[in-house]
Amino acid sequence: MFPSLAHRPWHVFCRVSLQRRSSLHHWAPRFPPGWQGRGVRSLRFSLPDSRLASLGPTQVQYYSTSGDGKDVPPKSESADAPSAETVASGAAKAPPNSTVRAVLKKREYGAKYTQNNFITAVRAMNEFCLKPSDLEQLRKIRRRSPHDDTEAFTVFLRSDVEAKALDVWGSHEALARERNLRKEVEREFQENIFRNQQLLKEYKDFWGNTKPRSGKRATFLQGPGKVVMVAICINGLNFFFKLLAWVYTGSASMFSEAIHSLADTCNQALLALGISQSVRNPDAVHPYGFSNMRYIASLISGVGIFMMGAGLSWYHGIMGLLHPEPMESLLWAYCILAGSLVSEGATLLVAINEIKKSAKQHGMSFYEYVMQSRDPSTNVVLLEDAAAVLGVIMAASCMGLTSLTGNPYYDSLGSLGVGTLLGAVSAFLIYTNTEALLGRSIQAEHLQKLTEFLENDPAVRAIHDVKATDMGLSKVRFKAEVDFDGRVVTRSYLEKQDIDQILNEIQQVKTPEELENFMLKHGENIIDTLGAEVDRLEKELKQRNPEVRHVDLEIL
Repeated sequence: MFPSLAHRPWHVFCRVSLQRRSSLHHWAPRFPPGWQGRGVRSLRFSLPDSRLASLGPTQVQYYSTSGDGKDVPPKSESADAPSAETVASGAAKAPPNSTVRAVLKKREYGAKYTQNNFITAVRAMNEFCLKPSDLEQLRKIRRRSPHDDTEAFTVFLRSDVEAKALDVWGSHEALARERNLRKEVEREFQENIFRNQQLLKEYKDFWGNTKPRSGKRATFLQGPGKVVMVAICINGLNFFFKLLAWVYTGSASMFSEAIHSLADTCNQALLALGISQSVRNPDAVHPYGFSNMRYIASLISGVGIFMMGAGLSWYHGIMGLLHPEPMESLLWAYCILAGSLVSEGATLLVAINEIKKSAKQHGMSFYEYVMQSRDPSTNVVLLEDAAAVLGVIMAASCMGLTSLTGNPYYDSLGSLGVGTLLGAVSAFLIYTNTEALLGRSIQAEHLQKLTEFLENDPAVRAIHDVKATDMGLSKVRFKAEVDFDGRVVTRSYLEKQDIDQILNEIQQVKTPEELENFMLKHGENIIDTLGAEVDRLEKELKQRNPEVRHVDLEIL
């Protein structure tokens, strides 16, 4: 009776049931959602490949889910099994009360379909070894640009580019040889990268490219750069005079102060290097720039203070306790310490004023600005000079006790005290700069402000997984997953269209192929509109919050 089932193994069927004809209000079909059946006497089979066949005495109907992606009945080894043509003809001859669904076949997208992808001019020249003159003859398509500084850009069809490459090079083998040759040239270029960079620098100097120089020079005339340069000059002079005082008196405290000034000078020179590197423009290797160089320089400075300043001070203090030596006249030492106190205090005031100004611009208190290390270079100068002032007072006090009592142990204890002070400063610098380099989030109030801006936009239904990272130099990278309201996006697209023309196109749709073409045309345009909405949100977010330099909005 059912020849199509003759070669089916018994374990294929999970359930077989005999249903009698019944009215719709007494019997509800147990088809999965999206399937349609008939209330006729039938045998129903639940098959493992997500198909259900309803076999009646006069017709055969097939119902398919989208799970396997095929719209034809399962093949059978029997010659009497119904073919796809039989099913189609049976559906065409079905009674009027039978419902037949038109289902589009799932398209298999292979390698040929990717030939219709778009490719930019740069990729066409790099991957297919073409010249700009070769691309002039190809079809040009204007597409929405993902960059803020350009309205649109030109792309080409990949199939056209491949055909042009074959026309230029003659064969795939010749094109492959040219690619290998260019890779070899690029490898040689990478091997001589330092020589090429030097030539490029000389070329820029020859043409008078002084913009980067002026930018770096201006960096040291204001803000943290100015504070660092002032500190380098003053600490360098202090080191020279303290060193002369130590040679004359042999005081352990004076030696510690000389080492302290030397460490400050070296560390602030390192900070100046970090500042000069942090203003470099992003490149292909470092797309987000070099702003973290200030934190790196400050971190190395903290390590240098600990090893060079605190370590030598502790060593000299311990040696003074173990092998005390009488000291010469301390008059000159007192004079040099007094001058050092004045100079270090002046540098400290410069750093304090700069931090107050920056904290006011960021809407933060002085304490919060220092603790969060928003400006690492100025923080280092502030802490080093504060430690220097306290160290001068501590060294002068211990030397005074030694002069009054004649006991050199007080002077050695002063050296140990200065070393401990430097160790505490270095530990704070290492901790704060490490936190910044690990990727620190911005303030919760600021993050809430950015989140509310996105949530108040009509096109946004919800946002999730919000992250805002401080990249240094008052630069913020913002990332969020956005759930867009498809209705608002679609309305935004329809507002720019001729509604009468769209209605005309809808009325002309008669076949599934015409429906597919209509949906593909407008579906692609709606996706472009969604991309334009993402660009609009990113642009407005940057305009309202200048510190936000990089925005990554992911579509849910």
